[in-house]
Amino acid sequence: MFLAGYQEGDYCITYAEPEDGDYDGHKGIEPRPPVTFEHSAGTITGESPVFYAVFDTPRVLSYREFRVVLQRPVLTVTARLLSISLLFFVRPDPRFDILDPTITSFYSPNMQLTSGNFTALLQTLGLTQGLFKPIPDLGVQGQVASGYPHSPAVPIRVSSGDSAQTDNDPCYREPYYPAPLGEQTFPPFDPAKASVYRYRQQQFVHEAWMTPSLFTCASGDQISELDIAYGWGSTTAARAVLERHWDTFIQNSDFQYLASIGINTVRLPIGYWSLGPDFCQGTPYANVADVYQNSWPRVLRTINMAEAAGIGVLVDLHGAPGSQNGQQHSGISDGNTGLFDDPTYINQTMAVLTFLTEQLADVSNVVGIQILNEPQNVPSLEDFYTTAINTMRQVSPEAARLPLYIHDGFDLERFSEYVAARTDFVVQDHHSYFVFTPSDDSEPASQHTSDIQNGIAATLTSASNQQRRNLVVDEFSCALTDQSLQGESDPGETRREFCTGQMQVYANATAGWSFWAYRKEQCEDDPGWCFTAAVGNALPSTFFSYGIATTSQEPSQLPDMSALAEGMSPPSMSAQSTAQSPYDSTPYPGYDSANPSVPPPFRRMIQSRQKLARTPNNLNERDEDNTGAIQQTMTRGYSDGFLTAKIFALYGMSKLGFTGQYIVDSMAALGPDVVHPGMEGYYHDWFTTGLADGEATVGAGLT
Repeated sequence: MFLAGYQEGDYCITYAEPEDGDYDGHKGIEPRPPVTFEHSAGTITGESPVFYAVFDTPRVLSYREFRVVLQRPVLTVTARLLSISLLFFVRPDPRFDILDPTITSFYSPNMQLTSGNFTALLQTLGLTQGLFKPIPDLGVQGQVASGYPHSPAVPIRVSSGDSAQTDNDPCYREPYYPAPLGEQTFPPFDPAKASVYRYRQQQFVHEAWMTPSLFTCASGDQISELDIAYGWGSTTAARAVLERHWDTFIQNSDFQYLASIGINTVRLPIGYWSLGPDFCQGTPYANVADVYQNSWPRVLRTINMAEAAGIGVLVDLHGAPGSQNGQQHSGISDGNTGLFDDPTYINQTMAVLTFLTEQLADVSNVVGIQILNEPQNVPSLEDFYTTAINTMRQVSPEAARLPLYIHDGFDLERFSEYVAARTDFVVQDHHSYFVFTPSDDSEPASQHTSDIQNGIAATLTSASNQQRRNLVVDEFSCALTDQSLQGESDPGETRREFCTGQMQVYANATAGWSFWAYRKEQCEDDPGWCFTAAVGNALPSTFFSYGIATTSQEPSQLPDMSALAEGMSPPSMSAQSTAQSPYDSTPYPGYDSANPSVPPPFRRMIQSRQKLARTPNNLNERDEDNTGAIQQTMTRGYSDGFLTAKIFALYGMSKLGFTGQYIVDSMAALGPDVVHPGMEGYYHDWFTTGLADGEATVGAGLT
């Protein structure tokens, strides 16, 4: 809140010794013994620990550290003098009522300094106009208006010129003046390309910002983004810290690197505050909304950078208004889960999700929106998801088809049933870690690997089959505890088996996996949590769906899918009981020669043709009237599956991942004249057969 009598644009310097109490994470003010401000220019002593300086300059001021010596034994503290335009006091204080924004004297409740002392103090603290950092010329004449959307950031800490002092100052950062981003636009929506991005098997990483350096001068507990926004001395400084981070931590080269090793999707975690100041109102971020005035264009820029590399983006609402889980990664520090019991927060979350849907449903490389990350598994969670899905689906025709991801609150069975009961494109996200419980800690790493390859694999496969394969494991890592690795003879190899074992199980049982996280500070020494360190170490060097890199066209260069299908045809469906193929007995990557009961792909393809050619005769004996319709449905299913495999391969050698959902949606698009009622099972079975044969054809062509 503003101090009593203040108006927007007035500036106030304050100092108050923090009390032990904490109001909404920010310090209040209580009377303490007299203090002495000590400076080289002299000493100014007051009878109260609270001092104010008020003036009407529209320039943003700097701040510096100074010492405050309490007039009682053994109590010496260091504090900062802050210059801020929006004060963070969370309760009214009657002592503020005496302040008049027109005066320019230095106040404590029981002491008023002379004008000379006040001027001396400003000079000592470096707050005279001559010490301001000049604002660069951005083509705007005169003062920069406070609401101007591209006003430059100011130095986080202004130095007096003593380089040794700034080198030792943990809160000093070089001045940052980012150029205005301008309006972020997307290429025209391409439904065919969007289908490939959204339905393909996904190899994810997180574009996660795990950076402790951002918390160096955060406020409060220094554990959540809220603490960063309230820290660093001012909202202007906090904005500069975050914008520099957003602009440098992830760049175009990162997406090009990911594409070069076969990663085709990233999961982009954002908080509701990332949408901009309007979405901060009525939340704990309201008083620091200015920090996020340029955040949403940076989210859009990230999506565009991914698109240029042929990479899809899952936009994940990691922090919802009120917090869905009370965890620091939801953007709060108080541990409270306020979303589900507060209608205001629920409505705010629906507004956030509506905005995301409006902005992103017709962006070709947005593979979906994740409604919540790791919510508490409250009884009302299913109802919340149903309300959110219905709200988002109503935004536009394209929104009705947009994939919507829901985290299961770590209750796989409950939300597998929820997704299975729906027919629209809703995907369950399940997270898998082995480091957070005492049992995780005590279990040997090799046993974790065995658990993953057996019981966990079976559980995931069962859930995936139940829900049309609309299941992903969108957070996993290579992290193991020291105790888990303690008894292993080769910890490095054990971690590699553990991590690659997870990746293989999740790829086989679900439609995709996502490694947490892409990058973090001190990444090179942490293959457990850092993807770039794990690649070629605990993980393979590449992740291409067909095992090798491709020189196929970029998605932006491909024609419409209907044009791609022209000239393609599946194998002939005529009976070929003695047909042979030059590849008939040739193993292919992934073929297990030790298990001859599983035929190589081209042998299976021939068997499929033979079976398809013979089936109508067998059916004719049972239901002569349906023979033609069944033949038509089976042929169409096989043809569609085969062509789908070849078309997806043209988009960065992709494979279909959400197979059951794709088939359901295809049958709905084809209509009952093509897939006759009661014959959906024939179409489904022969689509999957054709898909497998098409993928075998593509794979064989690469060897």
